[in-house]
Amino acid sequence: MDDLLKWRDEFPILDKTVYLINNSLGAMPRSVVKNLNTYTDIWSTRGIRAWHEGWWEFIADIGNILGDIINAPSDTVSMHQNVTIAEAIALSCFEFKKNKNKIVYSDMNFPSIRYLYQSRIADGAIIEVVHSDDGIAVPIEKMLEAIDEHTILVPISHVLFKSAYIQDVETIIEKAHENDAYVILDTYQSVGTVPVDVQKLNVDFVTGGSIKWLCGGPGAAYLYARPDLAETLQPKITGWMAHEDPFAFEPEMRYSDKANFRFLNGSPHLPALYAVKAGYEIIREIGVERIRERSVEMTEHIIKRADEQGLTLNSPRDSRQRGGTVVLEMENSKKISEELLERDFLIDWRPEAGIRISPHFYNTFDEIDAIMEEIRKLRTIS
Repeated sequence: MDDLLKWRDEFPILDKTVYLINNSLGAMPRSVVKNLNTYTDIWSTRGIRAWHEGWWEFIADIGNILGDIINAPSDTVSMHQNVTIAEAIALSCFEFKKNKNKIVYSDMNFPSIRYLYQSRIADGAIIEVVHSDDGIAVPIEKMLEAIDEHTILVPISHVLFKSAYIQDVETIIEKAHENDAYVILDTYQSVGTVPVDVQKLNVDFVTGGSIKWLCGGPGAAYLYARPDLAETLQPKITGWMAHEDPFAFEPEMRYSDKANFRFLNGSPHLPALYAVKAGYEIIREIGVERIRERSVEMTEHIIKRADEQGLTLNSPRDSRQRGGTVVLEMENSKKISEELLERDFLIDWRPEAGIRISPHFYNTFDEIDAIMEEIRKLRTIS
């Protein structure tokens, strides 16, 4: 796996920091600068002609690169500004009618997503929240029990952001489908470090962003819709790019037959799409299976060093249930996290969780040893 380290030169920030915050913001590939220069060159020299000379197709091309990473059929991934918008578009396809109006999710979902679904209570939605017993995992039995014939939507996270727990999404999807409910799967903390195969999962929708393990920066999220659903669903959050013939400027909507355009709305965020291209291509070239193998080795190493210090582990110990992050708690963990940042050990801290350490394929075991030694030193003086 040492050949993965050849990619270190592609990420300038690795020269100056111990960069272990990939669950929050992946390192920027060097070629992002080149890609953004391409965007500005096209805009400055071709102007309005750029739409017909490549920009329109570029929107679909980026979605298809991401589609390769998650094994999505061609033209089934649309690109958006963030996951909340992507989920809102999927959510807008549904109405909440009597006896079919329940939304089931866990209290471990990312807050922004919870806020979105809570906003639909005014439209008749009833929300059932499944609670974690330990702040690490969501009991699968409780989740399955909550999904019944009244359920219409189950928005769940593949990997929980606080603990990196990998949920049994296959079983949840199966139970949802048995009850004619739809699953919107948030893969923000998995795609790029944990393999995802949307066709094997038979999942209805998949959302996620590029800012973390995909090393794509902010402003580029994705939405996959299962092809058979995309043929019939009509999102209420829509716009001219979702039209079958957008440049006809017709007064009434006719949805595009292509899912990657059908779920779009207004004009696209082209600079972010140019920025995201480099990270997507690197992840696709390496392959998430190889990244996952390295990730397991490195997170196991973190846990070994943490055990030596007697730190509290707030992530699953079993690598089969753990994503790319290890969460460690200790006395004064917030203060220690701030000191680490000051010393160019880049990690983050979350309340009721602790310090999140997230190595990626370009990190080294020496960097892990270095940060764990730094934590040991800081604990003695905090």
